[in-house]
Amino acid sequence: MSVNKHDSTSYWKANVRIITICLVVWALCSYGFGIVLRPLLAGIHIGGTDLGFWFAQQGSILTFIAIIFFYSWRMNKLDEEFGVHEE
Repeated sequence: MSVNKHDSTSYWKANVRIITICLVVWALCSYGFGIVLRPLLAGIHIGGTDLGFWFAQQGSILTFIAIIFFYSWRMNKLDEEFGVHEE
C-alpha cells in the first residue's frame, strides 16, 4: 500500500520525534549520568559502587538495549497507524 505525500510527511515527522526522544534519553543516561552528573551521584551506592560509575559502565548499556526495544515496538505501532506495516 502506498502512502500519499501528506501521510509520508506526517510519518517521517513522527519517526524523527521518536528518534529525538530516544537520543535524548540515551545522552542523558550515558553522558549526563555517567559523566556530567557523576559527582552528584557519588553518594548513592548500587551494586557495590556509586551510581554514577554504574551508569557509566552498565546503566548506559542497559538503557541503550531498552531504547532499542522501545524504538522497535513504537515503530511497529507507527507503521500500523500509517498503513506501511509488514504483513
